[in-house]
Amino acid sequence: MSETAPVRPDPYAALRHPKFKRYILCLFALTLGIQIQGTVVGWQMYDLTHDPLALGLIGLAEALPALATALYAGHVADQHDRRRITLIALAVLVACSLALWALAGPLALGVPLATPARVRAIYGVIIVSGVARAFLQPARQALSAELVPRALFKNAITWRSGSWQLAAVLGPALGGLLYALGGTTLAYAVDAALMVFAAGVMLSIRHRSPARERSQEPVWRSVVGGVRFVAGEPVILGALTLDLFSVFFGGAVALLPIFAAEILHVGPIGLGLLRAAPAVGAVTMGLLLARHHDFERTGHVLLWSVAGFGACMIGFGLSTSVWLSLALLFASGLLDMISVVIRSTLLQSRTPEALLGRVSSVNQLFVGSSNEIGMFESGVTARWFGTAPSVVIGGVATLGVVALTALFVPTLRTLRRLHPEERPGI
Repeated sequence: MSETAPVRPDPYAALRHPKFKRYILCLFALTLGIQIQGTVVGWQMYDLTHDPLALGLIGLAEALPALATALYAGHVADQHDRRRITLIALAVLVACSLALWALAGPLALGVPLATPARVRAIYGVIIVSGVARAFLQPARQALSAELVPRALFKNAITWRSGSWQLAAVLGPALGGLLYALGGTTLAYAVDAALMVFAAGVMLSIRHRSPARERSQEPVWRSVVGGVRFVAGEPVILGALTLDLFSVFFGGAVALLPIFAAEILHVGPIGLGLLRAAPAVGAVTMGLLLARHHDFERTGHVLLWSVAGFGACMIGFGLSTSVWLSLALLFASGLLDMISVVIRSTLLQSRTPEALLGRVSSVNQLFVGSSNEIGMFESGVTARWFGTAPSVVIGGVATLGVVALTALFVPTLRTLRRLHPEERPGI
């Protein structure tokens, strides 16, 4: 009797669904535009003000409104058609890109603008953009789960995360090139064109979210529904906590300009390589994960990947070699991608369809707050202890968080294979 050959997983399984393929194209164009915009806005604001604080206020102007509206945005994503919400948010982002393009010239709507008024107008656009992205994120993430069968969630998330990371590699470099060739006007024009293209691709996806019974509970109870669900799911809460504190304590990226200038002595070109290294690692791991069906011991893989990330941060803080530093940042991107794919698959596979938007908004709060607050934490510890010691301390703290999570969340530690097809009902 002949043995049956094992069925090899199809790494392109999710992309064989036309709607999801268009979704990935939309996500790539959107992220590329956002990365170009973020790079050029920073340069433009510093050129206008010559004030380093102006750069910090850009992140604050976007983060605060986004965090303030995130939970309500998740409620909206679960009560209305997610594709329609995505389209509305994309339309607002297109308008913001066009506004930045208009503000780049000597005249804004035909009226001369003094520098203080131009700066205030740019901050205003960034605030509106932050709100739009707060509504876009949970609707877009929940929509991706509607476009592929549940069994393909891990494969779909791998392609989704990989395309985002690839755009994160190309976007800043393209933004710098466009700025060098044609200044802010050309860069914002390309940004706006990418946003329009992303909106057009999303418009071409013929899809309506499944009909859901409107909740009769008060809005405030619905808004915190995602928080209640996450709090009652130890595996999801443990995974989110790992991500929150690993980014919070391992925020070496915020200090890369200092490493490039004062420790590694590689200048602005080297800084670009340092910034790109984690994303290149993430893209590489994304391609590998697309060919891997599942992990046998998912909990162990998640915990060890975050521990490895912390170890990379310790090594990076101690390194004085450019090549070793690049290798460690590349490895940190590899390991972080494993964590992202497992956490995102857990969120989508264990969350009832009717709660996907709200749980995605909770995830956005964890990830968004950890990134912004982690940058602040890195700056404070660097001021107190020095740049390199602050990164080493953050890496050690990350290892401590892994140990505590493994100890107090045994269900995460013992988690085995993921089964996306077993997502609970409403």
